[in-house]
Amino acid sequence: SRGLGDVYKRQGADGLLLVTPYYNKATQNGLYQHFKAIAESVSIPAILYNVPGRTGMSIEAKTMAALYHDVKNIIGVKDAGGDMGKTLELMSLVDENFSLYSGEDGLILPILSAGGVGVISVLSNVAPKETHEICAKWFAGDLDGARKEQLRALPLIHALFSEVNPIPVKAAMNLQGKNAGPLRLPLTEIEKEHLEILKKRKKLLKMKMTSLVSLLSLFQQIWELLRLQKNSWNFCEKLLVKKILF
Repeated sequence: SRGLGDVYKRQGADGLLLVTPYYNKATQNGLYQHFKAIAESVSIPAILYNVPGRTGMSIEAKTMAALYHDVKNIIGVKDAGGDMGKTLELMSLVDENFSLYSGEDGLILPILSAGGVGVISVLSNVAPKETHEICAKWFAGDLDGARKEQLRALPLIHALFSEVNPIPVKAAMNLQGKNAGPLRLPLTEIEKEHLEILKKRKKLLKMKMTSLVSLLSLFQQIWELLRLQKNSWNFCEKLLVKKILF
């Protein structure tokens, strides 16, 4: 791992994402020494990746906090643990410079409320604007808007995890014409029933966003007319009626 980190740096990597070992399980001290050795072998920033659902083991909050305080280029974590209690424990052990990223699209907003700075996302591959809006609205202080964006995206998020990742997201990207390519064994193509659900939910999210964009565009047109024409009220009223009814 240390050798690969240096290779990636030379090839232009801006940072490393360090996941827990997935076969040789370690103690928390073993994880500490493992991540410390990798991070100290390079000069670029490193983010820990805690995803016990995939690796079968978790980095405890105290271990992550110790690595952050002891190793200068370990700057944060991609949190896919799904346990907000542990996330809050972690945030109580670090300072404001710690970078907490959501690793679960269904928990973007809860992670942000715990002091998160963003998301390392699956959803953003197929709905980048919608994923961005959840974070942007939160940081702009539009908490209700962020909440609505998160809830609006949930059906698609669930469809993207109807089978093991990245099966559904590659299918969704191929549907969008992004040519994500085929899968390699042991991953297999998405089941037909899941593909149909994915199509419907992706389309539903697109319809909702298109309606919102159309409404905003209408208001922008009206505002521009009012700005340019002081006596345009009657025209604007007719335009509004026409847009809504037809």
